[in-house]
Amino acid sequence: MFKRRRLGIQVKTAEQIELMRAAGLLVGRTLELLREAVKPGITTLELDTLAERHIRDNGGVPSFKGYHGFTGTICASVNEEIVHGIPRAGKVLRDGDVISIDCGAIVAGWHGDAAVTVPVGEITDEERRLLEVTEASLWRGLAAGTAGARLTDMSHAIEAHIRSQGTYGIVEGYGGHGIGTEMHMDPLIPNHGAPGHGPVLEPGMCFAVEPMVNLGTKDTLELDDGWTVVTTDGRTSAHFEHTFAVTADGPRVLTAIDEGREWFAKLASPPQNGSDSSS
Repeated sequence: MFKRRRLGIQVKTAEQIELMRAAGLLVGRTLELLREAVKPGITTLELDTLAERHIRDNGGVPSFKGYHGFTGTICASVNEEIVHGIPRAGKVLRDGDVISIDCGAIVAGWHGDAAVTVPVGEITDEERRLLEVTEASLWRGLAAGTAGARLTDMSHAIEAHIRSQGTYGIVEGYGGHGIGTEMHMDPLIPNHGAPGHGPVLEPGMCFAVEPMVNLGTKDTLELDDGWTVVTTDGRTSAHFEHTFAVTADGPRVLTAIDEGREWFAKLASPPQNGSDSSS
């Protein structure tokens, strides 16, 4: 059904990428729905219920639910929670919170995976800037995912942008991954490192890229629930993710509604008046 390359990287046909696009589009639309639903007073379990209903009503299956025993359709990570937050009835969002929502769906056996970090009401300028920097770093990483590039060119693009924007903690030990007939596949894609290393990217390879950036330390701690990862200093974290396919015409972002056209055009435009066009 599919080819494999070094490190077991799955190489998809054009038809298989279209199936992944269907899964990715469902994830993207689910995240849009959840972004609109985020407000003070809603619980993370209510968001989870909304996500599961939307995925199943549109012909998909939640990727996360039951994965190694995980109970949610989404990961809902609030404030100092970096990733893998478990949706709970008692976790009520309040004005000034920041929530990372990670979502996955399966359509016809193929996976899509994406995440967005959303402000709840009014947040601080420092936190808003964190979200902007993290999202822009994701798109810098995606833009580096061209045929003929090396795997760590994406890692380096992410890190270089974050470092250029201030002093932030870039989370280590968690990162992007291959994706296709399984949610997590070879290879791991760190959010930091030197360029020019790892496998050469070729059309048909698909990856999920996902920077996680903290206001303070890069150090993390897994809570006793066995899932939730938090910052050790209690400061806010942000997390953005997209699934994309390497194509001969450039990266095709399968979980973005417009496949990334707006962001890639933005990155290709020269900065105005010396400003950073990616922020």
